[in-house]
Amino acid sequence: MASSDVKPKSISRAKKWSEEIENLYRFQQAGYRDETEYRQVKQVSMVDRWPETGYVKKLQRRDNTFYYYNKQRECDDKEVHKVKIYAY
Repeated sequence: MASSDVKPKSISRAKKWSEEIENLYRFQQAGYRDETEYRQVKQVSMVDRWPETGYVKKLQRRDNTFYYYNKQRECDDKEVHKVKIYAY
């Protein structure tokens, strides 16, 4: 299977916050499922991350505008249940 054909096999919702959930939240806010889909669509090998925390720093949306994120946590506890976790 080619990397451009990667489709998720299942989906679940986040129950509690973690660093992985934080990054998924940022990708989904920008309109992507996760880092896999972002790399697929934008044809990039690396995603800009904050060196201190490892969180996503900047993402380009599909309409070519940019989202810039803070070093600190942005996904509040009340938003965690909205994050989708895809399994491949």
